[in-house]
Amino acid sequence: MAHPTWSDPSDVAEALDAAGYLPTPGLATSAYLAMRMGRPLFVEGDPGVGKTALAHALAAITAAELVRLQCYEGIDASQALYDWDFSRQMLHLRAAADGDPDQVEASLYSRRFLIARPILRAIEHSPSVLLIDEIDRADDEFEALLLEVLAESTVTIPELGAVRAATPPLTVITSNRTREVHDALKRRCLYIWLAHPDVAREVAIIRRRVPDAAELLTEDVARAVALMREAPLLKPPGVAESIDWTYALQTLGATRLDRESALVTLGAALKYHEDVVVVERRIDELIGG
Repeated sequence: MAHPTWSDPSDVAEALDAAGYLPTPGLATSAYLAMRMGRPLFVEGDPGVGKTALAHALAAITAAELVRLQCYEGIDASQALYDWDFSRQMLHLRAAADGDPDQVEASLYSRRFLIARPILRAIEHSPSVLLIDEIDRADDEFEALLLEVLAESTVTIPELGAVRAATPPLTVITSNRTREVHDALKRRCLYIWLAHPDVAREVAIIRRRVPDAAELLTEDVARAVALMREAPLLKPPGVAESIDWTYALQTLGATRLDRESALVTLGAALKYHEDVVVVERRIDELIGG
C-alpha cells in the first residue's frame, strides 16, 4: 500500500508532518516499510504517546478509510469479523413463511443479512487502514484469530465462502503493554516502541495542537511534564495530557506556568487522585516554583 511518490522514509516523514503528526526517523522508517512490505505495524508504548494518532495520520496521508477495532476482554469473532442480523432474518423468515423451505433457508444467509464488523469491513474496502487498538486487552484466543486473518487478509464465512482483500489493509496494532502479546503475532509484524518525546519534540507537538498558546507557556508545560514522568505516578501524563494542560492554561489566560496556575489545572494533566497528591506535595520541585 505504498504511495507512488514515496521513494524513501523521509517522504513518509514529510507526509506525516504535513498531516499534523510529528514522527521520529525510526517511526517514519517503520511506517514506510510496513506499506512497502505489506506487513502489519505493531506499536507499543505508554498511554498517550501517539499510537492511535499514528493510525489516523496514516489514513490521512494514504487517503484511506480508517477502520478501528477497539479490543477489550472477551472480544470474539462476532465483534471483530462479522455477525448475522438475527432480527432482520426473523422478519424475512416470517414474510417468506409460505415459500419453499430450502430457498427460504438459503436466503437467510445472504450478504444482505451480514453485518460486517471492523476486520471484514477493512478487508472489503480498499484502501483502508485497520487499527486494532489495545490488543493487550484481548485474550489469547483473539490473538490466534488475528493470526489467521492477517496472514491471508481473508475472512472465511461458512455460508458465503472466503472474502479476500483486493488490496490488504495497512494494519496498525497497538498495545499499552498491560500484558505481553505472544511472539507469534509480533513475528508477523514490524515492531516499534513509541517513547514519550523529549522536551524539544514535545514543545513542537504542543505548538502544532495549541498554536495560540504563549511560547514560554508551551516550554514550561513540556518541562513540567517531563519532570512528572520521572516521579512515582500511577499514570504519568502523555502527550495528549500535555496538550490538554496547555490548552486549559491558555484558556485561562496564562502565559507562563507558575505554582498557582499549575495547582488549579492539574486535573488536565493527571487523572488519578493519588498522582495529584504526589505532584501537589512536590509542586515547587516539579513545576519550578
